[in-house]
Amino acid sequence: MTNLIIRRFTASDKDQWNMLWQGYNTFYKRSIELRVSERTWVALLENRGEPFGFAAELDGKVVGFTHYFFVRSTSDWGPPCYLQDLFAQSDIRGKGIGKALIEAVYADADKHDAAQTYWLTDEANATARKLYDHVANKSPFIKYQR
Repeated sequence: MTNLIIRRFTASDKDQWNMLWQGYNTFYKRSIELRVSERTWVALLENRGEPFGFAAELDGKVVGFTHYFFVRSTSDWGPPCYLQDLFAQSDIRGKGIGKALIEAVYADADKHDAAQTYWLTDEANATARKLYDHVANKSPFIKYQR
């Protein structure tokens, strides 16, 4: 994709981000409080790390995003990088948007001397897992939650 730009968010991206954010949350069948979405947007705009994020822009339109955090570790000096959210418009999936966003997170993780970059996905998310199998190694860990 020659017109693809991976960049930080700007204030003018809010409506496009919000539309994608709603699509992402719908995909995962979850409802997010408006105040949480607003807090997330403000943090992305301020680029202060709770979370950090990148926008994928194609032909002047935001078509994807990623959100990620650096967390302290008791087992590594460098902070692990947790890629929490990754989403691309459904009509452009398979065209390298997700890979480009992951590579941008990897580059920032390297700048922060991150011990690792990791994320979770739904086991049934076959489309995303095809990409993930090419850009990372599957972990043997099992997630528990309350």
